[in-house]
Amino acid sequence: MINLMMDIFGWMGAALLLIPYFLVSTGKVTGDSRNFQLSNIAGGVLLTANSLFYGALPSVFVNLVWIGIGISSLVKLKLKRGTANA
Repeated sequence: MINLMMDIFGWMGAALLLIPYFLVSTGKVTGDSRNFQLSNIAGGVLLTANSLFYGALPSVFVNLVWIGIGISSLVKLKLKRGTANA
């Protein structure tokens, strides 16, 4: 049962990374949108869980960096919007 759950996490994580990437690449959304970054973070978290479970340490590393980039981007967006409102 846990294997099925981890497989679902992996596929959901992949979708949460690939669909928004497609939307940015086709100009439907912008890369600096909050939803795009949140999707990247959520996808990275799910793929990290999947990769840890299966012992794929290089993938864990890549996804932790991916999550860090998403969090950093959200912080920059928040600071940018906070400055614009001041």
